Amino acid sequence: MTATAPVKKNDRLTVYIEDLTHDGAGVAKIDGYPLFIQGGLPDETAEVHVLKTLKNYGFAKIMNITEPSPDRVAAPCPVFAQCGGCQLQHLSYEGQLKWKEKMVRNVMTRIGKIDAPVLPVKGMDNPWHYRNKAQIPFGLNGEAPIAGFYKTKSHDIVDTDRCLIQTAEADAILEGLKPRLWKLGIKPYNEQTGQGMLRHVVVRKGRATNEVMVVLVTKKRKFPQAEAAVELIKQLVPNATSIMQNINGEKTNVIFGNETLKLWGNDTIEDTIGDVRFEISARSFYQVNPEQTEVLYKQALDYADLKGNETVIDAYCGIGSISLFLAQKAKSVMGVEIVPQAIEDAKRNAELNGFTNTYFEAGPAEEVIPRWYKEGKTADVLVVDPPRKGCDEALLNTILEQRPKRVVYVSCNPATLARDLRILEDGGYKTQEVQPVDMFPHTAHCEAVAWLELGE
Repeated sequence: MTATAPVKKNDRLTVYIEDLTHDGAGVAKIDGYPLFIQGGLPDETAEVHVLKTLKNYGFAKIMNITEPSPDRVAAPCPVFAQCGGCQLQHLSYEGQLKWKEKMVRNVMTRIGKIDAPVLPVKGMDNPWHYRNKAQIPFGLNGEAPIAGFYKTKSHDIVDTDRCLIQTAEADAILEGLKPRLWKLGIKPYNEQTGQGMLRHVVVRKGRATNEVMVVLVTKKRKFPQAEAAVELIKQLVPNATSIMQNINGEKTNVIFGNETLKLWGNDTIEDTIGDVRFEISARSFYQVNPEQTEVLYKQALDYADLKGNETVIDAYCGIGSISLFLAQKAKSVMGVEIVPQAIEDAKRNAELNGFTNTYFEAGPAEEVIPRWYKEGKTADVLVVDPPRKGCDEALLNTILEQRPKRVVYVSCNPATLARDLRILEDGGYKTQEVQPVDMFPHTAHCEAVAWLELGE
């Protein structure tokens, strides 16, 4: 790398875009110096205008595409260029799956030095309207109510009436609630001034049950327009079975506050993934793409290869979703999760499904699991599904000390997966296979499941 950048601000040049970044920007290299180009795609040539240069990388914008990628398509969403929800609508779905497979292969090789097979990405037959949860911010543009989704890396609302990856019920709220707010006497919240009442509307849907929950996030508990709002929501969303109010009086960009009240209907909605039922409350965690969640969990179950006599430990078990999938085939499953509310949800979901072979405990996995081993609660198979930062170092050390025969690693970040697989391989495990799963079509995110076996 040269001491100074080989390009400078306001340069105009022709570049070949060779890859995408983790957030979907094109990457071109000038004498090894990366230029990040929003809207660029691999295998295309473009004239660009350099916007900014730093020591190790720079930014440019496309002025003209001289040779488009064979996978370039017209993005169907009218606000795609402004909205931060999707990054890859301008790349054909086949192209997205090809790039995600290549991305997972590259991080396995470059970061993890892992030589296990990386299989083709498991995608969706219909990669639209898959999100079962919409979090819609409301605001003002002058005196006009607006609602939609945030611009990339900002809290500026992109006003829209439709979203191609959300449900029809979320669209009904987007389109129908805005023009009626003044008539209801409800003022949208202003994040800068802290004034106004309605902050967000959250719409959740059970794919299998068709049940819908609508949550109005308000600044104040006192909500005199609640009854009129409920009647309007029932008109806009006829299959709504739960209408809730969440109160968030803090000057923050966190969506939910700590208090939730029922305005009408049930406290929860239900959904199923495979044969397992889940009860979903206003604030409970639940995967946003249940169709691909089933694909992901079935892959984890396949890699666990349970015969019925195994004990399984599920680290980072959340609300018990993977645990309950495993419990269908295992002798017993023990789940640990640091969030106490998630553990309560896991216990309730196990009871809902009639599982008597599960045990859940709240606490840090790296502390709870070693204690379990000391108490004689050992595992034949250990499953981990950590957050984007990957496994805690202490948990990886625990795995290497306790040495379960098989590890199944479910990851939402292939880069940290590759890093952790290297640590486990150096400690005596061998990665057998990695299966990417496209949980979030039209975004740059990709999940993956890895299967490891303990060496002799």
